[in-house]
Amino acid sequence: MAQTSKEDFFIKFITPEETHVVRHPVLRPGRPIEHCIFDNDELDSTFHLGLFYKNELSGVVTYLKNSTPLLPNPSQYQLRGMAVLEHLQGLNLGTALIQHGETILTNLKADTVWCNAREIAVPFYKKNGFEIIGEPFDIPKIGLHFSMFKLL
Repeated sequence: MAQTSKEDFFIKFITPEETHVVRHPVLRPGRPIEHCIFDNDELDSTFHLGLFYKNELSGVVTYLKNSTPLLPNPSQYQLRGMAVLEHLQGLNLGTALIQHGETILTNLKADTVWCNAREIAVPFYKKNGFEIIGEPFDIPKIGLHFSMFKLL
């Protein structure tokens, strides 16, 4: 697996609209761009991170203050819309986005981060310390998902 150095990329806050550049080809290919607009993207408590690889927006992730009934923890954030452009996957850019987000969540006093992971992404999240909770479920037109969480 190829490696990247910290000099090759930087991460910063971006707008919900900026996430669409990466969400669309990775998470909603062939579908209307409007399918990249997620519920609660615009809330003040939601934040979006963009990873710029060689100055090109190449990875995105969204964190929203949202609880799952599968977990009792009081301060939960949901990770949504995690995507890295296909030709850059495997360079640990997604891991860098997660680590950056977890630093912010820790500063916000969050104790848990959770997500609904596509079946294909489960190994990625496990590698980043997430555990499966509950039963798998299907999201129509997208596929089988697993709820996963990580204590911060």
